[in-house]
Amino acid sequence: MEPRLTWTIAQREFREALRNKWLWFYTAGFTGLAFALPQAGLAAAGYAGLGGFGRTAASLINAFLLFVPLIGLSVGAGALAPDRERGTLLYLLAQPVNQAEVFGGKALGATLAVIVALGLGFSLAGISLVASAGSSHLLTYLALIGYTLLLALAALGMGFVISVVARKGAAASGAALLLWLGLVFFGDLGLIGATLAWRPTPAALLAMLLTNPLQQFKLAAIYALRSTLDTLGPVGQYATYRFGDALPLLLLALLLGWIVLTFGAAFLIFRRKGDL
Repeated sequence: MEPRLTWTIAQREFREALRNKWLWFYTAGFTGLAFALPQAGLAAAGYAGLGGFGRTAASLINAFLLFVPLIGLSVGAGALAPDRERGTLLYLLAQPVNQAEVFGGKALGATLAVIVALGLGFSLAGISLVASAGSSHLLTYLALIGYTLLLALAALGMGFVISVVARKGAAASGAALLLWLGLVFFGDLGLIGATLAWRPTPAALLAMLLTNPLQQFKLAAIYALRSTLDTLGPVGQYATYRFGDALPLLLLALLLGWIVLTFGAAFLIFRRKGDL
């Protein structure tokens, strides 16, 4: 694998990703919420003493859950399928490059595009949080950024799997949107339905939560914010009791596992298919 060729492909993919109008549309929504929510918390604090870092950070977690997977999935879905549809992927593979260099370059370029898109929201949110709560919670905010980036990369990997399988760009974008809806909305509704229908034990419900990377991020972010999951009821109390101080490491490992699994699966499918 030639690093120079990989970097050249990454630069091209980075530029292509930044031309995606949907990326900037989702980023604008993410950035607007990331900036506005801390300001709303500051206004609430001035009115009724209800603000503070915890309140605004909890609001940011919900905003991240909504927009970050959408950004990652949309960029990943547009990495390979549109080039396959136009025939440029076949032309690229006909050059003196191997599949690992093509896939690695596209993955690196897409990752850089996601980081740039999220960086704007993170910077504005950080400014708002400093204005509303001071700089005493900097480490907690940095931990939240780290978990959010892992969630974005997990979503990007899922988008790559879709893009490798799909033959048309529109089909890949539609599948990414459906997967986002399933993860964000139907995931929570499914858990509620399972709880009402089967009344699972806290251990079983925690196991179901940990199968969804969005729920993994939520648990990790809440724990980083409060050092406990008591706000989640019996499930949170069981998780804290069962894993103790190792809980953040477990959630970190699960998110990293999603990244490795999705990108690994996408590469294996890509190597097997080529551009057929």
